[in-house]
Amino acid sequence: MSDNNRIELNAEALRQKINLETGQLSWPELQKYFAQGNVIVVSPELDLIDTAARFAEDDKEAVARWINSEMVKRALDDDARGWNERNSSFWTVVVAPWILVQEIVKH
Repeated sequence: MSDNNRIELNAEALRQKINLETGQLSWPELQKYFAQGNVIVVSPELDLIDTAARFAEDDKEAVARWINSEMVKRALDDDARGWNERNSSFWTVVVAPWILVQEIVKH
């Protein structure tokens, strides 16, 4: 097996592992992590699993690009106020020390 095939298999295995570790949290459950400064907001335009994998792989280039375009950002007090008002729920995944979140939009 070539190195490229091994890398592709490892990347796919990582994404499968992350997918299995993804879950839903309500805002009250997420508040303590927000207070610790560990919540990262992932834009709905991005795939949460792929974003988490890039964090786990330490893909500095992709993460920097998303931060610069504000598609990935540390949660701010204004975010928390809005989540509290909307009683938000989130898809979440942990990539220590971060908790990556996407708000579940209620229709």
